[in-house]
Amino acid sequence: MGWVVLGLLVFVLLVFLMTAITMVKQGYVYTIERFGKFTKAADPGLTIIFPLIDRVGHRINMMEQVLDIPGQEIITKDNAMVGVDAVVFFQVLDAPKAAYEVSGLNPAIMALTTTNLRTVMGSMDLDETLSKRDEINARLLSVVDHATSPWGVKITRVEIKDIRPPRDISEAMARQMKAERLKRAEILEAEGDKTSAILRSEGSKQSAILEAEGKREAAFRDAEARERAAEAEAKATQMVSDAIASSGNQAINYFVAQEYTKAVGKFADSPNAKTILFPVEATQLIGSLGGIGELVRGVVQPEENAPDSGVPIPQERKRASVPRTGRGNSQ
Repeated sequence: MGWVVLGLLVFVLLVFLMTAITMVKQGYVYTIERFGKFTKAADPGLTIIFPLIDRVGHRINMMEQVLDIPGQEIITKDNAMVGVDAVVFFQVLDAPKAAYEVSGLNPAIMALTTTNLRTVMGSMDLDETLSKRDEINARLLSVVDHATSPWGVKITRVEIKDIRPPRDISEAMARQMKAERLKRAEILEAEGDKTSAILRSEGSKQSAILEAEGKREAAFRDAEARERAAEAEAKATQMVSDAIASSGNQAINYFVAQEYTKAVGKFADSPNAKTILFPVEATQLIGSLGGIGELVRGVVQPEENAPDSGVPIPQERKRASVPRTGRGNSQ
């Protein structure tokens, strides 16, 4: 009989020890209740409680959690129906508050986020809801975090996953985007044509300026060349005048005969005729040749009057040309 009682005592002791020792997993906090009243929060590790007096009330997940908000049909400020999906990231910071301040933490956060999502997006136009997602996320985060702070919960992020406008609005937006792109392309093309025309005009302007400067420089050079030619002609004329003044009719006859001979030579060099017939004023030609003879005689006589150097004077130089008067034709 004693062995049976001893066995019962050992069994009761083992059951007591098993129920008194509680293992709290990492990332969780257990609330301990004594006779139904919260007494303490058990951190991860080994915790000893009194069986039949204490018990584990709630197992609170202290890790950051993700709550998926199901799709919602929301009417915007301009009466457009859009579908919206969102996600909420939150973390429990105070386990007792999360356990006893709200009943059903996840459904409460979901309902709070859904209602505020409708409020925020319902106060905006369709274009604003499509282009201002960051603003929507910030406003939702501020509102939901403020509402859940008494529950010991920290809302870390609220993100809009997708916004689905109606099909007809999507098609209108696609046409608008296409028209806008065509407009930008035409504007860019017009700007390119404008820039090209401006550059071509600038090039033509520079070309005209350079051409005008070239013509002006050429005119200056031509005028300078004519001025130098005139100076040379004046100098030559002055030299001829001086020669005529010093030599008299002999120099005049010489220059006339020289020019007359050049003119006659040009007729002889003509490629269009082999035989040339033209009247010649023999007296003028002979008079010119006579003037040349006088010049030559003036040169020869000093040589004849010079002392005899032993070199005989050629007979051609001593022979005088006798001019003959009359008219005739030269061939």
